[in-house]
Amino acid sequence: MRRLADALYDVALTFWVGGMWAIGYLVAPTLFATLSTDRQMAGVLAGRLFEWIGWVGLGCGGYLLLFMLLRGRSAVLRRRNFWLVLLMLLLTLVSLFGLQPLLAQLKADALPREVMESILRDRFVAWHGVSSILYLVQSLLGLLLVTGAGRSAR
Repeated sequence: MRRLADALYDVALTFWVGGMWAIGYLVAPTLFATLSTDRQMAGVLAGRLFEWIGWVGLGCGGYLLLFMLLRGRSAVLRRRNFWLVLLMLLLTLVSLFGLQPLLAQLKADALPREVMESILRDRFVAWHGVSSILYLVQSLLGLLLVTGAGRSAR
């Protein structure tokens, strides 16, 4: 059973961080490049993908924290990887339940116009920038986990 839990730790970490990198740095830019004449559609598709990877992050991050807490007990609080996963999970929560709904509301408030052609453009750009920075930070934290900091979990 211990080997299964160890394997699930690796799978969860790979699925979460790999998914973030694939969506954020490959798929989303490809959508905007391919659908350059329909940026609104590209934005809708990218938004859905970011939402899905947020839910993946909640599930995987929850498992990773539970794994570390059960394996390390109170010693886990002294391990860097525990704090990296916790911070990534907190950023996921902020994005999924704070920033993404805010961006969606700005888009809805701009209707029937596209948000980038409305009076709400500056607010949308600002909050989108905040979201992008948090995603970058989260991606870099994931990189730290994958490249070695996470090895001390077991």
